[in-house]
Amino acid sequence: MASDARRRLPKALRSPGAGPFVLRQLLHDVPLSADGANEDIKINCVDYLDGNLYIGTTASELLHFFRIPPDPHDPESSASFILASRRNPEYSAASAATNGPRPGVQQILLLPRVGKLCVLCNWTVTFYSLPELSEVFNGTQVKNCNWIGGVDLNDDAGDADDRSRGVTILLSLNRRIQVVKIGAEDARVIRKIDFAGSTLSVRRDSIACVADSQSYSLLDVERQLKIPLMSISSLDDSQLGGTFGQAQDIAGGPDGGLLRSSSSATARSLLAPHDTQGHGRSTSLGGFITGNIRRNDRRPTEADDVVFQDAEPPPPSRSPAPRASSSSRAQQDSDKPLPAPPTESGGEAAAHPESAQVPARTVSPPKTGSAFLRPHILSPASEEFLLVTGTGPLDPGIGMFVNLDGDPTRPTLEFDRYPREIVVDGGASDLSSSRPSLGTEEEGYVLASMVREFEDGLHHGLEIQRFDVNVGEDEPEKFWLEVGNTETKGSIPNTPIGIRSLMQSEETLFEEVVDKLCQRRFSPFRGNPDTPTMSLRSMDSRTALSMERQSQEKELFDRDLESDDESLPPNWEATRNKEGREFVRRLAKTSSRVAVWAGADIWWAVRNPLLLQLEMALELATSGGQDATVGNTDERHQILALLDTIKGRDARTELEFMTLGYIRQRASIMLLSTFLSSPEPRFSDAETKAMEENLLGGDLDARVVLALIPALRNEIVVNRKGIWIYGGVKATVEGYISSEEIRPSIQTINSLDHHVLLFLRRFLTAWRKKKGFGSIPDEVFRTVDASLLLVLLELDQDTPKGQAAKTGSVRKDLYDLVDHGVDCFDRAVDLLESYGRLFVLSRLYQHHKMAADVLATWRRIVEGEEDRGEELGDGEQRVKNYLPNISNQALVQVYGVWLAARNPRLGVQVFADEKGKAPKFEPTQVVAILREEAPDAVRYYLEYLVFGKGSTAYVNELIRYYLDIVIGDLQSSPASRATVIASYEGYRALRPPKPTYVRFLTDNAPPNDEAWQSRLRLLELLGGGHDYDAAAIRERIDSANLALSEQDQNSGAAQQQLLVPEAIILDGRARRHEDALRLLVHRLGDYDTAVSYCLRGGSSLAALAPGRRDSLPTRETQVRLFRVLLAEFLILDDVSDRVEQTGALLKRFGGWFDALEVLSLIPDSWSVDVTAGFLMAALRRLVRERHESMLTRSLSLAENLDVNYDRLVKIDEKGPVVDIET
Repeated sequence: MASDARRRLPKALRSPGAGPFVLRQLLHDVPLSADGANEDIKINCVDYLDGNLYIGTTASELLHFFRIPPDPHDPESSASFILASRRNPEYSAASAATNGPRPGVQQILLLPRVGKLCVLCNWTVTFYSLPELSEVFNGTQVKNCNWIGGVDLNDDAGDADDRSRGVTILLSLNRRIQVVKIGAEDARVIRKIDFAGSTLSVRRDSIACVADSQSYSLLDVERQLKIPLMSISSLDDSQLGGTFGQAQDIAGGPDGGLLRSSSSATARSLLAPHDTQGHGRSTSLGGFITGNIRRNDRRPTEADDVVFQDAEPPPPSRSPAPRASSSSRAQQDSDKPLPAPPTESGGEAAAHPESAQVPARTVSPPKTGSAFLRPHILSPASEEFLLVTGTGPLDPGIGMFVNLDGDPTRPTLEFDRYPREIVVDGGASDLSSSRPSLGTEEEGYVLASMVREFEDGLHHGLEIQRFDVNVGEDEPEKFWLEVGNTETKGSIPNTPIGIRSLMQSEETLFEEVVDKLCQRRFSPFRGNPDTPTMSLRSMDSRTALSMERQSQEKELFDRDLESDDESLPPNWEATRNKEGREFVRRLAKTSSRVAVWAGADIWWAVRNPLLLQLEMALELATSGGQDATVGNTDERHQILALLDTIKGRDARTELEFMTLGYIRQRASIMLLSTFLSSPEPRFSDAETKAMEENLLGGDLDARVVLALIPALRNEIVVNRKGIWIYGGVKATVEGYISSEEIRPSIQTINSLDHHVLLFLRRFLTAWRKKKGFGSIPDEVFRTVDASLLLVLLELDQDTPKGQAAKTGSVRKDLYDLVDHGVDCFDRAVDLLESYGRLFVLSRLYQHHKMAADVLATWRRIVEGEEDRGEELGDGEQRVKNYLPNISNQALVQVYGVWLAARNPRLGVQVFADEKGKAPKFEPTQVVAILREEAPDAVRYYLEYLVFGKGSTAYVNELIRYYLDIVIGDLQSSPASRATVIASYEGYRALRPPKPTYVRFLTDNAPPNDEAWQSRLRLLELLGGGHDYDAAAIRERIDSANLALSEQDQNSGAAQQQLLVPEAIILDGRARRHEDALRLLVHRLGDYDTAVSYCLRGGSSLAALAPGRRDSLPTRETQVRLFRVLLAEFLILDDVSDRVEQTGALLKRFGGWFDALEVLSLIPDSWSVDVTAGFLMAALRRLVRERHESMLTRSLSLAENLDVNYDRLVKIDEKGPVVDIET
């Protein structure tokens, strides 16, 4: 007896739709009784062919129903059946009385090849024509028959084009098996096999698996060879164990037909003479057949007999009898009765004890303790049989697979109870199984009718399990299906269930699949889809502004669509719905050939589509509720586990592809609904990640996901065609949206939980990676970009102001979003403006190459408008760096001038940049523009022209600018004047050696003192040899000195000349060398510069420029200047400086002085040491000159002598010449 744990299946296995099969109504409320008075009539057998349904009942009636196909013009119509005839097959009353109770119509065997139908009614076989059920073969009957069948399953019995071949069947009589060939015109016995008491047979080619009331055997119907296999009941030990597995020749023999030998070697030699070394089973039927010479189809002693019998059979025998002669065979017109197979299984017997009586048969009963079990034989493959054994009707049954040699082929099957009836559907070799249209190779299932015990009592149903998988050590998965689980009313679980594989399959349409997989138009808004769900007045100003702008965009978008030449045709949505439904209807069809009946109802056992199985699993995971949300953590885990089972599964058909996508979408929506609406318990990171992966992997339109979030629903963009999703997904989403009326909804983005915002950030970022897929409309990415931007802006509010974007940060994602472009440009501008993120807005403009808007946005920030992120940094510098990248000259001019007005030095660099993309500005044009709009920047641009480009045209103007700055600073600032005077005094106080005054001034210049820097530039220009108006400049300096002197006089300060270096340069340029040297020596104390001045002729205070050797003065000029300098040194106030500088000058440049003149100028009181060097050099020079002059005279004398000699020689050569004067 099975344990309670085995008798009770889990809820998932008992729930309708969760298993691989479902029941679909074939015929409801069959009129089993002609007058409806007898309610005890039951269905015994069913078969179907070419729209004709044949039903055999316990009332010995054969009902014929004709199928009326559905209306082809109405896709929603279904087929129906009408009763065509009600026939009472003929049967032998004597045979029925002998065999016990009358079971009625026991079997219906269709033979479509020859157009015949065989009926076994009350142990009598009759024959009829198809489909009208007219008697054939002159009313031939076969009495005392236990079973009709044995049609070769490898032969296409439905091939009606070859009627001449006929069909060979097996008639299981009490004493033998008759091999009968049914033709179009007659039925003849072609062979009789001495096999007594057979009750069931299934044949493949010539090999049949046959069962009697106690055991199974393999039988070669052509050679009449038999191998006993096993007992039906493992408790039945009435059969001798030694006979099982040994081949027997039942064609006849004095020893009863058992092939015996004196040794096993002899037996192996007999069964397989060509393989004496074989390791296989020597007693297998295949081995025996291959070891014998093939015989003729009929033995010489046999003759074709008509089927009709009228003689009584000999007494029964369990052992094979000797072959009889044809004359003795002719006398055997009938067999004595054998025990009939039980009409109900053990389970039914347990429920109805009165029907489990043992029929009266003249056979030896099984040994006490064994149970009487109905045999079951199926053939799931072309070379395989399935046999069922057990110990009792309430105990488990075992299914064993054997091949044509009797060897096991697969792992055994276990049935929780011994089956009442059993069928096989599908498998690699079952080409007529129940399978979906457009399907590939189907799985193989065994469906067993049985009774099982549950908590509420006994239930009749179908136990379903796979037979074509190797389950290993794990218990195979089983499913339980009851007729009470179907939609048919009136069915009760205590009604016995019959099941049979029919001759022909029938197509079934799953409207549930059609409803769920049909694409339907979805509106993310409640009510009218053209109106937003929120009132503008209920929002803050930022949201209201955005919604108002979006509404205006939608009106414009709709107006553009309406004006489009490709406008939508009338009733386009209904047309699309119809076409989509027709498409799915073609995929949602399946065929079935397995019929199930209980009471007066008949169903098709149809392969349950994967979609319905997974849908049922979802319902079970959510406690069977219709709500989209998932209640607790366990339910979430169940849904995620379900999604894991289909993750990575490759779809084999288009229907399966759509199914997997649909389930991922719907399950993900259910998880997301819970994620959004249930604060506790929170999703773990792993659960959130799995939900995100399935939302993305299911290819669900992102707008559907956003429709679940009221705060983002108004970011959804929908064109006139709308959003099309699976009907089942649409119902789930709309159910969640409709529940907002009773659930407080979050209307603003800042009200969303942080974990929801983070989810949206990841989900929408991943969705953007699908850009470029042609199958996704542009409106999806417009929605995704707008929503993602809104989420990132909300999250980035927590980022510190001015912080740089770091990898992985929200700000970095925000920058990446706008830098790579968004499809919702106008909406993005509105959002960025509403959040006050001007810098991010400028980046958006930059991506779209909108330079004017970029600069305008930066200008707003620089001029003080709030940028909440404060990311711009140095805005003026950023503008300056950006302008060279612009090719629009007018735009460069506008913002160059604006920048020059704010930061003259920086703004001038825009006009001075020679690498910019815009056309170059002419200097005169720039100067004019700057003078008018940014006058403070003119000086910097002139500096660029003069110092950078070497242009002399603007030297005078630049000098005037510098003078204005320097003089203005001196006039306005007493401190500046004091600083200048202090610089003179400080320089004079320095002891030699010391730098020149210009170097001293440069080294001590304050870094940010514009006046000081301007003076240095002024000195550089004045002393640089440029062509400028020196007189005008001198006049300006003199007037400035005069004005400064008046200021000093008024203030009581001593009158001093402040611009000394400038005056020196101008005096030198005007050839007033004495004045210049005087200022250098006495005002500045710059003695080295004074010496340089003399050497250069007063041309410049600066170093001599390269390549200007021709500018050096003549020696006479230098001598004159050195004489003036010596005179100035001799009148220095400081005696030490006077002696030191005079001695140094005479020592270094004594060659430019006359010794006598110097001696006359040097005071007599000075030490000789002061002029010793000069005098020694002068004497040496005098001696050198005297020697040079003497040498010159000597050389001249020699030259004179040489010339006179040459003259005399020439005279002698010429001779005397007479000059006669006339």
